[in-house]
Amino acid sequence: WALSPLNIVIKLATSPATSLSGPATCVTKVELRVSCKALLDRDTLNKSDPCVILMVQNDGQWIELDRTEVIKSNLHPVFGKVFSLDYYFEEVQKLRFEVYDIHGTHSIGTRDDDFLGGVECTLGQVNRCCCLTNPFLPAVAPDLWSNNWDLLSVLSSLFLQDLFSKSDPFLEIYRINDDETEQLVYRTEVIKNNLNPVWEPFKVSLISLCSCDEDRKLKCLVWDHDSRGKHDFIGEFYASFREMQKISSGNKVSWDCMNPKYKQKKRNYKNSGVVILTDLKLHRVYSFLDYIMGGCQIHFTVAIDFTASNGDPRNSCSLHYINPYQPNEYLKALIAVGEICQDYDSDKRFSALGFGARIPPNYEVSIFCIQGVVEAYQNCLPKIQLYGPTNVAPIINRLAKVAAGDGNIKDASRYHILLILTDGVVTDMADTREAIVRASYQPLSIIIVGVGNADFTDMQILDGDDGVLRSPKGEPVLRDIVQFVPFRDFKTASPAALAKCVLAEVPSQVVEYFSHKAISPMSPMRDLPTPILSPVATTPTE
Repeated sequence: WALSPLNIVIKLATSPATSLSGPATCVTKVELRVSCKALLDRDTLNKSDPCVILMVQNDGQWIELDRTEVIKSNLHPVFGKVFSLDYYFEEVQKLRFEVYDIHGTHSIGTRDDDFLGGVECTLGQVNRCCCLTNPFLPAVAPDLWSNNWDLLSVLSSLFLQDLFSKSDPFLEIYRINDDETEQLVYRTEVIKNNLNPVWEPFKVSLISLCSCDEDRKLKCLVWDHDSRGKHDFIGEFYASFREMQKISSGNKVSWDCMNPKYKQKKRNYKNSGVVILTDLKLHRVYSFLDYIMGGCQIHFTVAIDFTASNGDPRNSCSLHYINPYQPNEYLKALIAVGEICQDYDSDKRFSALGFGARIPPNYEVSIFCIQGVVEAYQNCLPKIQLYGPTNVAPIINRLAKVAAGDGNIKDASRYHILLILTDGVVTDMADTREAIVRASYQPLSIIIVGVGNADFTDMQILDGDDGVLRSPKGEPVLRDIVQFVPFRDFKTASPAALAKCVLAEVPSQVVEYFSHKAISPMSPMRDLPTPILSPVATTPTE
């Protein structure tokens, strides 16, 4: 990522670390790996000593979540620190990355340290897009990884030759990409004063390790740690995941740690030590974020109630009245949900439907499409006649038919969300129940927001929280796909609170659908559009 006009670039690799004790849930741990390049050199005698601070926005305030280690004298640092945070599809999670040149040894980000720059984005942008930039610099593609395999307990032992009287060894593993670039995957802890270190077990996703290519080369470097950042090179070796898997059949897996300089100079040189893999465990689990990172598009459709019970739009008492100073409840609900969903649809174009109106020239009651959503909603009100009844089944059947076509595609490329905004009780309740049961077999979730003060008792039945929804013939839904919320419960709350409530169940519904179909996530996408990010001012925010 390009950060501010200070020529700073941060690259991120993300991987959702889901629970290994059971099936994936809608709460996912996301890991962010950070590196920078072309940092400003603010030091006189040495190069900058960079550190990155990750901040999250909470109630409008920026709060520090975590920070990387300080890398001494380096303008192109690759940080071993992995930022971990909870990912929620139903929230706009704003992030800020700040980069400092550290001078002191205590608190970071004080007046003694130089602020080099930063960038703001949302976690949804990170998860959906593979190329993020600001207006000042060319785009830089970050590494974006999912977590369909967890590689557990990779424990290595290093037996060093007596080349050094003392050694503080640590190991780095780099993935070699298709373009021959190298991405740091993992950096072990430092074992002090030990020629036979045993590093702690660690966990890394297989796609992060080798992009799910078992034969992809992994470059492994062993260093003797130096507190000033001038680490002594001990040796290197190349491995692959295919080689690592031999341990499962009881074979010993080890590699000679070679130093090319010593190999050239010393005739009897064999190696600088041996690295031994002592354990490897695999666990497979898919999360909602796996499907999103694999390129699954969330297609958002809104259906708006234009029945006469809403009142004449020209009257200020109407639920459809366009107030020039604040949006009505229909627009508030639409914007709150749409703001979340737009990060997961690459073309940012939403389909819109209306029901319960008479449409010119014949003013027949039918379903019609609206383009432009908000603008089209406002423009169409003077042109239509609010009528009735409140029939929801045709809307659900219409979108279920579209979703069924996508459901015939044998990959996890598309999923649909239908937002129904209505002011009244559904008049075709039996048909609506039947439509929902049929729709539960398709890649579709339905959100119903009740606008106004009508009696929405029947809507609770459609939600299914109080019992399994069944068709009039008694057939149960395959899966719970409906979430109903009365807008009046959120009149004094923020739009984010409404979106969080109505979208909270969507991730689990997406995973449940593809799991039922035994459809795995696709490979991570790398050709998505590039959003423009906001650079942070050159003076950090207090």
